[in-house]
Amino acid sequence: QVQLVESGGGLVQPGGSLRLSCAASGSIFIINVMGWYRQAPGKQRELVATITSGGSTNYVDSVKGRFTISRDNTKNTVTLQMNSLKPEDTAVYYCNCNAKVISRRGFSVDDYWGQGTQVTVSA
Repeated sequence: QVQLVESGGGLVQPGGSLRLSCAASGSIFIINVMGWYRQAPGKQRELVATITSGGSTNYVDSVKGRFTISRDNTKNTVTLQMNSLKPEDTAVYYCNCNAKVISRRGFSVDDYWGQGTQVTVSA
């Protein structure tokens, strides 16, 4: 019902920057929260940053001051600008949204995930 397509991952040196983008499409009535999560090898998936439809943001402590999340409600997109990247930021980054969708059965609210994009920070 909602498809999330991510782009922008890659390999970058420590101290460098990357910009992740995610576009949502489908039978969307409204997207409440959009966000980014990450999962490093051998670790649990963790929240990186979220943003509400009103623009309120939340970040995990380890990225505060380095990452910035933003969204365009008219295009159903969310972006994560990552600066001053560190090797410990290496992970697969997943786009997430909590959306109200329309179907023949009416409205429903659920969480949706993208396929993930690899971010590698290494010299």
